[in-house]
Amino acid sequence: MRGDTYYLVTCPIDFYARVRVQIMDDATGIVAPADCPKTRAAVAATLTYLARADRSVRVSVSNPMPRGKGLGSSSADVAAAIAATGLALGRTLTPAEIGRLALGVEPTDGVMFPGIALFDHREGRAMEELGPPPPVEIVALDFGGVVDTLEFNQTDRRALWQSLQPQTDAALDLVRQGVQQGDPALLGQGATISARANQQVLFKPELDRVLEFAQAVGAVGVNVAHSGTFIGVLLDARQRRGKSTHRQARAAFPSAESVQHFRLLGGGVQRVT
Repeated sequence: MRGDTYYLVTCPIDFYARVRVQIMDDATGIVAPADCPKTRAAVAATLTYLARADRSVRVSVSNPMPRGKGLGSSSADVAAAIAATGLALGRTLTPAEIGRLALGVEPTDGVMFPGIALFDHREGRAMEELGPPPPVEIVALDFGGVVDTLEFNQTDRRALWQSLQPQTDAALDLVRQGVQQGDPALLGQGATISARANQQVLFKPELDRVLEFAQAVGAVGVNVAHSGTFIGVLLDARQRRGKSTHRQARAAFPSAESVQHFRLLGGGVQRVT
């Protein structure tokens, strides 16, 4: 936290959701996949925001991200749905507009902002674009389980996060420097401090083992899904060791439910033609 304001720093990766919104004359209301209620709610909120609640739309969603793991699957769906609804009605919504609308649906990651961004995922009181991503690869490990974002964020942990503020302030300073200087090492140091602090909030039993592995393979640090299950091993992409570290992680953690290899990218929604 900063003062009494919650925030998360984004970690956009090359794992995408795609949402298509079509204005329909032969349908009534919002036609959307039954298993995507948050996406439907995001479209409805956007239609109301643009004073076009009378329009009928059809929504399709393609999202390979696993749910409840902290990869921002629903944040990606919701942000894409809001942006696509705007575009379907001839309006390009700003990241701030998308963020505020998304918060009306659920607590949300700031993935709608370009580059790496700081965003108050509960109330939208803080929005800051930190800069473009440093060259980082991530070997992401999931040891099972799920976390319900809505349920997790209903708990008031303000006092706990305020007690951890010296650590989170130090982490944010390092992450900010890492982004501004394009330095994976500084970014990794900050992310590791944040991951350790988050053990007081959402404990990950395998974190110490992953930290040992990260040190052994020469990683710049680790990060965690703060309301999810994934732990990421952060690598300097200029050293091109992502694929080999991925193989090493699969061997070192045979009980892991999933081991994946990603690149750190800049955030933001993109129009796909």
